[in-house]
Amino acid sequence: MKSLIAALMLSAALPAFSSAADFPADRIIAMASGDWNKDGTPDLALVATPGDDSGDDNGLYVYVAKPEENRLTLALSLPNTIWGNMTMYGQEPELTPLANGSFTLTTKNDSIGRDRWRQSLTIAYRNFDFIVAGYTYSSYDTLNPDGGSECDLNVLTGKGKAGHGAVAGQAQFVLLKDWKDEIARNICGLDN
Repeated sequence: MKSLIAALMLSAALPAFSSAADFPADRIIAMASGDWNKDGTPDLALVATPGDDSGDDNGLYVYVAKPEENRLTLALSLPNTIWGNMTMYGQEPELTPLANGSFTLTTKNDSIGRDRWRQSLTIAYRNFDFIVAGYTYSSYDTLNPDGGSECDLNVLTGKGKAGHGAVAGQAQFVLLKDWKDEIARNICGLDN
């Protein structure tokens, strides 16, 4: 049922969508539908390829429904910010809606080289903008069973756990558009 709702929302949004974000629907590689702003109407998040051979990263585009206008409106546009590609299996970005109205954005390398990793940001709508509420990271080395790391961090409280035990840092309210992975990686001890 959720897939049907998302497909209907996407088909209804395409005329406004292509002009607002300026890309055709065949560039969409991941999408999720949920009520991000908790107004009772489904919203939409998309990851789209750059559409050329520029080497740029994918973009994240988040739409909120305007039920009084019977359309979706672009609320956040972050072109060239999402790592991953569709030509290599195991490197596709993923979007997953959560029951609480947030969604996760996952990037990964599950296929190339000996260093495999997966990173997820939990994105929530607060104070009329999108923030990073959580950060989860795990990695492993295909040739060294002891070569991995992991961290699960609540960015809003600065508390979490890593492979070596509990971690704590400064509680932060970081807008998604201002997010840098180093914020969480430093607290988690992943760059040491």
